[in-house]
Amino acid sequence: MRTTLRWAAVLPVAALTLAGCGSGGESADDGLTLSFANSYAQDHPHTRCGIDVVAEKVEKADVGMTVDTFPNSQLGGNTETFASVMSGDIDMDVQGSAALGSTYEPIGVFDAAYAFDDADHLFDFFDSDASEKIKTDFEEATGAKILDVWYFGDRHFTANTAIRKPADLDGLRMRFPDSPIYLQNAKALGADATTVAFEEVYLALQQGTADGQENPIPTIHSDNFDEVQSHISLTSHQIGSQMIVVSGKTWQKLSAKQQEALQTAVSETRAQNRECIEKAEAEIVDEWKANGTIEIVDDVDTEAFRSQARDYFQKNLEGDSLALYQAFQEAR
Repeated sequence: MRTTLRWAAVLPVAALTLAGCGSGGESADDGLTLSFANSYAQDHPHTRCGIDVVAEKVEKADVGMTVDTFPNSQLGGNTETFASVMSGDIDMDVQGSAALGSTYEPIGVFDAAYAFDDADHLFDFFDSDASEKIKTDFEEATGAKILDVWYFGDRHFTANTAIRKPADLDGLRMRFPDSPIYLQNAKALGADATTVAFEEVYLALQQGTADGQENPIPTIHSDNFDEVQSHISLTSHQIGSQMIVVSGKTWQKLSAKQQEALQTAVSETRAQNRECIEKAEAEIVDEWKANGTIEIVDDVDTEAFRSQARDYFQKNLEGDSLALYQAFQEAR
């Protein structure tokens, strides 16, 4: 495995390309070297149980190709890195479905509230024939290919009160990411959305400019939101999905053996990545229970939330987005 942490953070993507880190560049031993970016820290499951594992598997495949990994937004933020994947300046990226939706709107529906029952439902759909249209349409629209989907964790609400049913959100200013599908999620769930930059969420919760927020358990823990919130309500209102995308320009340059090795490495890593995330979730919940850090509300009426959200999306999504959401439900 070759994890690049040296000068990547201070060089622009164009310089990385010239140095051989983008669009299937030449490595020091004249083999092919691919750049693989993500926005997560070195200890996040998507890094240590994700892109690093892919790099190891590709190297072991011995097909004349290696992967240099660039975690922690070293090559730029989500919007910047995916634009570079489309142009071929970055070879591969881990991208949230909602973020990709800013480029091709229907793909964002993967992050719609209660689109999936659980991670198994998500994976079953992605592996089915029914998913081929969205993958093909996405590739035609962006020039990037989706290799697989990884699980990001269930998203839950935190606040200074228990949230057991949709009515409990009344009067609460809940922070949601500023993207179309997340703001639709807020409406679908009955929340009053306030958009705050992620880096400012802790302060907003501490000062009361936001009453609550929603994120997966590892994010709530790592960013210390449990210090400024008294309750976590296990709504599981979103089964977080992260797409592994590769530049079409890069893919076309790979030999059939290299394409197979890369696809296999990414797909084989999916289960390990999920296990890593679920283990982290369980350990954090155990820690919270042992220390009394935050009250865990596990008697949420998820069916009330699910029914309300699915009814909202059936009435408010249109065209390809609605067709995709309906396809999710048919795959249950």
